[in-house]
Amino acid sequence: MTRRRRALLLLGLALALGGLAATDVSRRERALRAQVGELTDVVVARRALAAGHVVRLEDLGVRRLPARYAPAGPPTFAGALAGRRLAVPVPSGGVVTGELIERAPATPEASVERGERAIEVLASGSPQAVVAGAHVDVVVTTDRRGGTAGSARLALENVEVLAARAAAGEDKAPRVAATLRVTAAQAVYLAAAGSFAADVRLLARAPGDRRRVGALSVDDGL
Repeated sequence: MTRRRRALLLLGLALALGGLAATDVSRRERALRAQVGELTDVVVARRALAAGHVVRLEDLGVRRLPARYAPAGPPTFAGALAGRRLAVPVPSGGVVTGELIERAPATPEASVERGERAIEVLASGSPQAVVAGAHVDVVVTTDRRGGTAGSARLALENVEVLAARAAAGEDKAPRVAATLRVTAAQAVYLAAAGSFAADVRLLARAPGDRRRVGALSVDDGL
C-alpha cells in the first residue's frame, strides 16, 4: 500500500470517527436538553440585596438557566423591577422575580368594584360584632324639630363591612368607625346622615343572614 493510499485511508477513518463522535455528542445534547428543557433568561442579583432595598438596574443581571429550573410564571424583566422595594433578602446570584417585591398594604377602597363606593361612617355599634366581613343594617335616628316628630328608620339593609375599628365617643356608648361597601346614592345618604342625624347605628347580622326586612320606621310617638 502506497503512502498516499495509506494517508487517504487514515483521513477517511478520521472523518468517519469524527462524524460518529459528532453524532454521539449531538445525541447526548438532545438527551440532556430533553431532561432539563430549553434554556431561558432569568433576572438575578449581581450582589446580595437586603430586605427593604429599593432595586436599581445596576443591581440586576441576566443568567441563562434550563427552563425547568427557572421560576414559574411569565418572564420577569429587569426594568419592571427597578424602583421597587424588596420584601425579602436576595443572595448574590439569586433569582429576582415580582414575587419578591414588597406589596402595598390592601385598603378597603381597593376592594370596591365599578359602581360601588367605600364610605367610612362613625356610628353606634359593637366593635366586637361590627368587624370586617360582617354584614349590617343601618338605622338612622333623627330628633324632633319644630313640628316634625323624631324618628328611627331602617335606612340600609345587608351592607358589607370592609373595615372597622373601635372609635372614641363623647359618651360611654360603644361606637365604631366602619368602612361600608355601598352604592353612590347610599354613600351620599350616609354622608348626610353623619352630618344631620342624631344617631347612626349599625346592627350586625348573623353570618349568612341575607333576608330583607323592608321599610321600617318608628317615630317618637311609638
